[in-house]
Amino acid sequence: MTIKKHLPQGVQLGFGTAPLGNMFRNIPEAEALATVDAAWEQGIRYFDTAPLYGAGLSEIRLGQALAKRNRDDYVLSTKVGRVILDEVETASRDLGEKGGLFEFGRPNRVINDYSEKGTMQSIEDSLKRLGTDRLDFVWVHDIAQDFYGDEWLAHFEIARTGAFRALSRLRDQGVIKGWGLGVNRVEPIELTLDLAETRPDGMLLAGRYTLLDHASALQRVMPKAAAKGVDIVVGGPYSSGVLVGGKHFEYQPASAEILAKVQRIQAVANQHAVPIKAAALQFALAHPAVAAVIPGASRPDRIAEDQAALKAVIPAEFWHALRAQKLVATDAPLPIDNA
Repeated sequence: MTIKKHLPQGVQLGFGTAPLGNMFRNIPEAEALATVDAAWEQGIRYFDTAPLYGAGLSEIRLGQALAKRNRDDYVLSTKVGRVILDEVETASRDLGEKGGLFEFGRPNRVINDYSEKGTMQSIEDSLKRLGTDRLDFVWVHDIAQDFYGDEWLAHFEIARTGAFRALSRLRDQGVIKGWGLGVNRVEPIELTLDLAETRPDGMLLAGRYTLLDHASALQRVMPKAAAKGVDIVVGGPYSSGVLVGGKHFEYQPASAEILAKVQRIQAVANQHAVPIKAAALQFALAHPAVAAVIPGASRPDRIAEDQAALKAVIPAEFWHALRAQKLVATDAPLPIDNA
């Protein structure tokens, strides 16, 4: 079964809850919970989280906010590959490019573990933090995020014989509805899709299929995923915030080159009176392989902005201008192609 078949009918916009783990800033508890409530009131029924987000803080807050909702009324996904320990981390965390993201999260020690045992432990712990009895989708998290050279391939092999098999078994037993990878690199998705013995249901690809940066995914992931009937959930549609006025790209301060490209896209948007959020969300959803897009938010008013962006009417001239100025790949599907 594909991911799309398990989402509520017509649902294409979800909520990525990394910000609830105090990503970049110390978010007051009341504000975090109010943001989830706002998402619900705006019709959001798909919520994605992960143990990494604030060392369990995002899961705890999401679980608290959703406790008053009927579990059958929403879709929930989290991730495996990292286990949160009860002990306090005394040394600096080695999380690669994500190292400083959650400095305001819980102080618990985080370890990488893609084994079958680690996967089952991670799921058990997530269920407790979320206060729920079941998960819908489970993503294998960041399998190539923080590992380079042969090291990440070694972790991938552990996941292939551990996490992949455990999640396939849970899916086949009906314990979960589906699984895949949750990554911001195309390589592990390519490798997974090439495995004859592996049948993922979808992939959560963050930051690699956006208005700003989509070439690698367009060429190397989307055709293969579509051919195998594997749906793509697009995370990070605003490219870590830099597309919508933020300062970060790929979780780090954006380079001058990236900022210059954003300015060019924004100039075209201004010329055609197009909200940049609308362009970003509708671009991602125009690809037939994409089942949903899950922007993050840490303030209640951001949710309404996302819903309005999804419904905004964008003139065809805007998309033609982006193509003409080579700000999108010539073969990237656009909303005007589906009209």
